[in-house]
Amino acid sequence: MLHTLAVSHYRTLYDLTMPLEGLNLISGANGCGKSNLYRALRLLAETAQGGVIGSLAREGGLSSTFWAGPSNVSRRMRTGEVPVQGTGGENKSKRLQLGFAGADFGYAISLGLPIFGTLGPSAFNLDPIIKHECIWATGGDGKAFRPARALVIRDGAAVKIREGRGWNVSDVRLPTYDSLFAAVADPQATPEVFAVRELLRGWRFYDHFRTDYLAPARQAHVGTRTPVLSHDGSDLAAALQTIIEVGDESLLAKAVADAFPGARIAVDVSEDGRFHLKFKQAGLLRLLGAAELSDGTLRYLLWIAALLSPRPPNLMVLNEPETSLHPDLLAPLARLICAAARVTQVWVISHAPALIAALKAERGCNCIGLYKDGGQTLIEGQTQLERPSWSWPE
Repeated sequence: MLHTLAVSHYRTLYDLTMPLEGLNLISGANGCGKSNLYRALRLLAETAQGGVIGSLAREGGLSSTFWAGPSNVSRRMRTGEVPVQGTGGENKSKRLQLGFAGADFGYAISLGLPIFGTLGPSAFNLDPIIKHECIWATGGDGKAFRPARALVIRDGAAVKIREGRGWNVSDVRLPTYDSLFAAVADPQATPEVFAVRELLRGWRFYDHFRTDYLAPARQAHVGTRTPVLSHDGSDLAAALQTIIEVGDESLLAKAVADAFPGARIAVDVSEDGRFHLKFKQAGLLRLLGAAELSDGTLRYLLWIAALLSPRPPNLMVLNEPETSLHPDLLAPLARLICAAARVTQVWVISHAPALIAALKAERGCNCIGLYKDGGQTLIEGQTQLERPSWSWPE
C-alpha cells in the first residue's frame, strides 16, 4: 500500500504531499485540481512503462505542465491586497517532481528541460529529460527519504547501487529519456528496482467507459479468460464469465441484485467463440443483449467487472465513476467500491454528493478535499503539522 504521494511543480500542484490509506476519496469543486492529481499519478505509473516522456509530450510538452504561478505566493497575494507577481525565483531551473512512499520502498523522479546545446544537434532538444531518480527503503511504514535509506540513485546518466555500506556504480549509461526501470530492473542484481517497477506496472486506471451504441462493451468478441477488465471494457462479457468461473460468483450475483433487484446476468458463447452478454431484468420474459442495455446499466456492469477482478491490483484508481449513473445506483456502487478496498488500495475521484456521502460513511475512508488558493491546489484542513514527512532526494 502507498502511504504518501508527493507532487511538485505540476500544473496547479505546486507543492502537494498527501497521506494515503486503503480507501481514498478525492473530492472538491470543479477546477480545484482533481484532474491534475489524476494525471500526475498516471505520469508516475508511466515511468515503469517507458512512456513518461511521451505522456508529457501529449500534454503539450513539459513547459506547459510546469506550475505557472510565482515561486512564493504571499498572504497579501492570496487576499488580493497586492497583485500576483514574480518573486525572483521563477527563473531558476525548473523541475517536475513526482514520488511516493510505500510499505517497502519509496521512489521519486525529477524531470526538467535540457540546457540549450548540451545534447548536440538534434530535433529533440525540446524533449524533457530525466534528471534524477531514487529508490529508498521505507522500513515498512512509508518513511520519507533520508540519505541513509537510499538503495539506488540515478543522477543524469549515472546509476549507483548500494552494496553493504558502500556503492557500486553501474556500467550502464542511461539515456536522458529512459527511466532506470528500462535498464537496471534485474530481479537478481537489483531486486529493489524490479520490485518498484512491478509495483508501478500493477496500478490500474479506469476512466470514462464508453457506452454509446458503438461502444466496445456492446459488441460480441472472441473471449479468453479475462481476470483483468481492459481499460475500454471491450472484454466485458469474458471478464464477467471469468468472475463466474474462477472469481466470486456469489458476490457478483449479489452486486447485480443490489443495483437491479430481481436481475441476473449470463454469458452465452456462440459456436465461433464469441461471448455475448445477457441481462435478465425483472418482469421481462427474455434476456436482453448488451446492445439493448441503457447507458447506466451497461456502465454499472463495467464497474462490477472492474471491481470484482479475480486478480486485484495493488492500486486501483477510479476517475468520476458516477458518470451516467442514476443517483439510485450510487449507494450500491459505494458498497461495491468498499468491498474492493478490502483487498486492494482504491482511489476514487468524484464530485457526486451522493457517492461522496456513501463513501464517507465507510469506516477508515481517507477523505481528501481539494481547494484552490492563489492558483495552487491545497488540501482542506491540512496544516504543516498534519502534512506527511517528505524530502525530495536531491
